[in-house]
Amino acid sequence: MSDSQQSGPAPAWWSRPEGPAPAWPGARAEAPAPEGAAPEPGYDPWADRPLQVVDLGRPRRSPGLLRTAVFAVLVALLAGGVGGYLGILTERRANTRLELPQAAVDGKGRAPESVAGIAATALPGVVTLHVNGSGGGGTGTGFVLDEQGHILTNNHVVADAKDITVTFSTGESVSAELVGRDGGYDLAVVKVTGVRGLRPLALGNSQNVRVGDPVVAIGAPFDLSNTVTAGIISATGRPITAGGDKGDGSDISYVDALQTDAPINPGNSGGPLLDSRAHVIGINSAIRGADKGADGADPTRQSGSIGLGFAIPVNQGKRVAEELIRTGRATHPVIGVTLDMQYAGDGARVDSKGEDGKPSVVADGPGARAGLKAGDVITKVDGVRVHGGDELIIKIRAHRPGDRLTLTALRDGRERTLEVVLGSASGS
Repeated sequence: MSDSQQSGPAPAWWSRPEGPAPAWPGARAEAPAPEGAAPEPGYDPWADRPLQVVDLGRPRRSPGLLRTAVFAVLVALLAGGVGGYLGILTERRANTRLELPQAAVDGKGRAPESVAGIAATALPGVVTLHVNGSGGGGTGTGFVLDEQGHILTNNHVVADAKDITVTFSTGESVSAELVGRDGGYDLAVVKVTGVRGLRPLALGNSQNVRVGDPVVAIGAPFDLSNTVTAGIISATGRPITAGGDKGDGSDISYVDALQTDAPINPGNSGGPLLDSRAHVIGINSAIRGADKGADGADPTRQSGSIGLGFAIPVNQGKRVAEELIRTGRATHPVIGVTLDMQYAGDGARVDSKGEDGKPSVVADGPGARAGLKAGDVITKVDGVRVHGGDELIIKIRAHRPGDRLTLTALRDGRERTLEVVLGSASGS
């Protein structure tokens, strides 16, 4: 083939058609496109891009709209969750129902000898006294002696009382009348009437008390009724004096006391001191408080317990209460001598002169019959040493009239042993 033949026009079967393709036999004729309309796409292997299928009847969904819808759903879910959580917190705060682990209710009682057991036994028989008198009002404690309504308390609780109100542990309050009182023993008896179901406390024996024994005190310290405290017996036979506010000595009480560290405060006066069997072994009467004004303390502040409480032994309380109920007065054992209360030496000295010019040793009295003389210094009672006149009086009053005592006395430098039978004198 010549070069001219190669550069000539291509054969008809190789050329690109310029017009519409001839119809194949049996092919459906295409309707002509409207004038001005864009030609429909077709397959052109020589075009710049491969064949693309275009759905001209349905518009394509925008990807941005789908993302917006998904985001809105997520935001709604998140908002709902947060709102629900805040609602739960609000409900919990408004109506909290929180239950922590707790022991079940124990219906068992307490051992009778425990503090709780002693308190349960004794509280129905302990009362609170509210007193109005010429010197104002005050509060004290007492306890029931019998079913007739007799109640034992301290003399200093009801002294000069005009009105006495007794309140029981149940809260019931009734008026009471004074039966009798004695300043020397600091004991008094009042009586209530018309009260049913009284619960008298059992009386123990103070001679059975030993140092270290557990005790329970019940009272109304600072008007806090039915207060229970516990401790031990710290000492026995502790000589104490209390009172003396009148200045003439008529209201001084002499007590051979039981000492306890059970907390006792103002308002406990007259309340029971109980042993492990809930028996009364003492009547709470006095405390040793902190010195007023010492160590920067407020001198106007009422002192409280420092663990030094004192109770009248129940044996002494029982005898005095019986006499007060029978006669309204109590008797005091005496030895029939006048003591020199200013004596600074060891022991109790018989004064050289008596009151109102009378002899210091009563003629034919217990002391005179025992051989005591003016100037004798009594140093022991039943072998127990005494260091002053107060202690001698206390040791004597711890006994009954008619009891026999052994006194040790010094006379002219010589020690003598004397036997004395106690006499009797009416108390205040």
